[in-house]
Amino acid sequence: MKLLLSYIFVFRRLLLVIVCLLGFLPLPLVIHAKEAQSAYVLFVVAIFWVTEALPLTVTALLPGLMFPMFGILSSTRVASSYFKDFHLLLIGVISLATSIEKWNLHKRIALKMVMMVGVNPAWLTLGFMTSTAFLSMWLSNTSTAAMVMPIVEAVSQQIMNAEAEAESNQMTYINEAASAGLDIDEIAMGQGTKEKKEKTKSFTGAVLMVPFLSEQNSVTGKPYRSKKDHMMCKLMCLCIAYSSTIGGLTTITGTSTNLIFNEHFNSRYPDCQCLNFGSWFMFSFPAAVIILLLSWIWLQWLFLGFNFKEMFKCGKTKTAKEKLCAAVIKQEYQKLGPMRYQEIITLILFIAMTLLWFSRDPGFITGWSVLFSQYSGYVTDSTVALVVGLLFFVIPAKILTKTTPKGQIVPFDYSPLITWKEFQSFMPWDIAILVGGGFALADGCEESGLSLWIGNKLSPLGSLPIWLIILISSLIVTSLTEVASNPATVTLLLPILTPLAEAIGVNPLFILLPTTLCTSFAFLLPVANPPNAIVFSYGHLRVIDMIKAGLGVNIIGVAVVMVAIFTWISAMFDLETYPSWAPVIGNITTP
Repeated sequence: MKLLLSYIFVFRRLLLVIVCLLGFLPLPLVIHAKEAQSAYVLFVVAIFWVTEALPLTVTALLPGLMFPMFGILSSTRVASSYFKDFHLLLIGVISLATSIEKWNLHKRIALKMVMMVGVNPAWLTLGFMTSTAFLSMWLSNTSTAAMVMPIVEAVSQQIMNAEAEAESNQMTYINEAASAGLDIDEIAMGQGTKEKKEKTKSFTGAVLMVPFLSEQNSVTGKPYRSKKDHMMCKLMCLCIAYSSTIGGLTTITGTSTNLIFNEHFNSRYPDCQCLNFGSWFMFSFPAAVIILLLSWIWLQWLFLGFNFKEMFKCGKTKTAKEKLCAAVIKQEYQKLGPMRYQEIITLILFIAMTLLWFSRDPGFITGWSVLFSQYSGYVTDSTVALVVGLLFFVIPAKILTKTTPKGQIVPFDYSPLITWKEFQSFMPWDIAILVGGGFALADGCEESGLSLWIGNKLSPLGSLPIWLIILISSLIVTSLTEVASNPATVTLLLPILTPLAEAIGVNPLFILLPTTLCTSFAFLLPVANPPNAIVFSYGHLRVIDMIKAGLGVNIIGVAVVMVAIFTWISAMFDLETYPSWAPVIGNITTP
């Protein structure tokens, strides 16, 4: 029996695949309808995505196989779902990210922002969170966390070493003062000097040993000098993990969930024309800033306490450890040297891409997209990303030389800012296929009529208050994304929540926007998000630390999103009325 259980454990993924495929097979065999066949594909893909019985990317290919077999979509049509406007946008963004990381512009930005806020632990934490969140707006949260964590670890170690050195100097001064006092007593009293010295040495040794009685790093095995040092390391790690995720909320390109939602929404509602880079930034940036600041206060209070009087005390002389920490950050920045030509060009292209995104169709003023008014809807954010992204392969970065047989060094070619090989190493092809699988799944559900069937069955939820519907859907995705990947979660739920909104007569943005934002709130577990896993690998954290801290940040995130959707986001998009660009299903009764 024990041997059988061990084999079951070894082949658990294979067994799950077989049981899932066969267990749901009666659904299309008994109910001879396109909706049932599409539901079979949806259930299989959903279970495989949640359990990761197959790699996420492999599971994403199943709609391309199963929809043609059931006669729901032809192979040609389902294949076209795997490459859309989203992928062109992704190519441009990854080109920018590749150049930023190749020429170390990201490190320069991070260190410069930390230098601006100072080295007080609270302000230092806020500086790292701000710079990490800013980088995460343009880079993936994974690469941002991987880049910033070594800097944070070096600074944390320097703070602890500086504090140890300061305490060592202080104890040396105490010892010298004590020795001088003993010499005076010996001359004056002439008795009991030796005994007093021994007692003083014993007392001094006990004082010096107290700070070292603490826990050890689970990876390096090195002990922490004090509980405060350990708490500071935990605080720094979690700040980087959470801010790298929060920063991605602010832009459409900041995280894959935003991109997936944008493509799904624009494909289903092409007449809306209300979501672009500028409008997304305008409603999400305030929410992200509030979440970032409240998370900073929560983490600071949880691990180090929050002393307002100490933080805002003006004219305070810097301590020795603060001076040493500032010196380390300045030294790291000076190692980068002066800003190079390649960094300047990358920064110029980065600013140009951002400005073109914002000014294409800002809404409150006329954008440059009117230049192509005869081709309305043809020029999108992906057009901008692709134009700027291609420049990274064209603009020279450095001249290549060779030595002639006569010993002369002559130029023979130039190297662009990035090469295709470098781009390939950064391009997340797995995400591209995963998103394509989600689009194929959504197209199949719509073509088969499953989306309409789900919407009709969920229409009784229209009797609930709209705030409760939004809260329930937000809590569901926040919980699900802790055990499933963020892209898989949003890809799975968007085709379900979209017909729900249409069936109950609610503006689809009212439900889809908060749901999409909450999909990124994977803060509880090391396996919930790549940045969580990266900071956990440094050995300062335990799982219980992440659960306690992440639960608070999750609550903050959901609360802020709920407030935002009923205040400035509702005013921006007029969410209280059912839009003309959404289909009318049955009797529209807004709750």
